[in-house]
Amino acid sequence: MEVESMGGFLEVLKGRRSVRRYLPDRVPMEILYGVLESAGWAPSAHNAQPWRFIAIIDDDLKKRLAEAMAEEWIKDLTADGLSPGEARAKAEASIALFTGSPVLILACLSMEDMDKYPDKRRMEIEYIMAVQSLAAAIQNMLLTIHHMGLGGCWFCAPLFCKEAVRGILGIPGDVEPQALVTLGYPCEEPKPPPRKPIQKFSYLNRWGEEFRSPY
Repeated sequence: MEVESMGGFLEVLKGRRSVRRYLPDRVPMEILYGVLESAGWAPSAHNAQPWRFIAIIDDDLKKRLAEAMAEEWIKDLTADGLSPGEARAKAEASIALFTGSPVLILACLSMEDMDKYPDKRRMEIEYIMAVQSLAAAIQNMLLTIHHMGLGGCWFCAPLFCKEAVRGILGIPGDVEPQALVTLGYPCEEPKPPPRKPIQKFSYLNRWGEEFRSPY
């Protein structure tokens, strides 16, 4: 790829934002289908494609899910020392955020098609490889959402309340809820967040050796 041709693609990447507030407009099923299809084209370890997604558009189900997750969060917040009132206020804000999203996409992890080993060390590595694969699929979705003129945001809240999420959505025990992606037409345009320069996170050949800008 010529350097000049990267410009447009990089601008798409740089234009993506984490959107948390949405218009109530319904997201067409064609768009939702395209978002999920894009996830399936992500790279994955062994091409195992360990991702599983549940697209939630039913308002009552979204409310039940958000409330169940919030109750678990309240337990953690009070254990951390917050007063019941403070914990409840944070939980209510979380409920409003998730129920205010026209679509919720629950991203789950399945180890069904990953390699199996007799030892714990390699199985832990397989699990990490599966998580990395799922993360790539979620990034595909977020970029597709942005490309289609919608907004989305990646939340890891299900990791803290897996059983509550499983119970509401009927997810089997060998499938792990990992993330929630909100999706809708944005009613805000978040400011671009600060980003570290390349030299802060990249090295050339060896750790600590500066990667200088060619420009």
